[in-house]
Amino acid sequence: MASLSAPSLDFAALQQKVQAQFRGLNPNDPATWPLLPRLLACLALMAAILVLLWFVWLQNSDVELEQARAKEKTLKTDYTAKLGQAINLDALKKQREQVQQYVTQLEKQLPSKAEMDALLSDINQAGLGRSLTFELFRPGQVNVKEYYAELPIALKVTGRYHDVGAFASDVANLSRIVTLNNIAISPPKDANGSLLMEATAKTFRYLDSDEVAKQRKAAPGAKK
Repeated sequence: MASLSAPSLDFAALQQKVQAQFRGLNPNDPATWPLLPRLLACLALMAAILVLLWFVWLQNSDVELEQARAKEKTLKTDYTAKLGQAINLDALKKQREQVQQYVTQLEKQLPSKAEMDALLSDINQAGLGRSLTFELFRPGQVNVKEYYAELPIALKVTGRYHDVGAFASDVANLSRIVTLNNIAISPPKDANGSLLMEATAKTFRYLDSDEVAKQRKAAPGAKK
């Protein structure tokens, strides 16, 4: 009985066939290439595309990572600040109450618009009570600020030295805030020894809600 032998592969011939497919390739016309070169070219192109996409993705990931790190720092800073505020919340509330009480006390020392006439009368009575003679008592133009109004009063009074000093002290001790500015004292002009004191008294009043709203509306940068 005859025995069957397995066919042997001729690697040399196979190598020559493979090499023959890569000879004489026209780089300008890949469609005419044999099958194997075309497959290898497609695989190389796919690999290049994957590598390019990989690097692009990595670059975008780096940018996103840096942005996330910067945001993390900002959030940590905000968290630390808010944590400190939360820890000191009770103390801050007490401070706020103290400030509000202080502001309220200051506002009580400022007359309202309706009380200005009474305050002017108190200044006048303070001078008359010290036996001073008013040669001039002239309220000036009201200067309106953001939250209060300032009223200057031109004064000229004559009297004895001690009476003039007592008058200045009485004005300073009024329940409302009054300041004496630009004080000038002239020496006696007669035998009575009376002094002439010229000064500008300034008193202040708080603005009512309508006046505050008007000031805010007229302020530069106010929304129209």
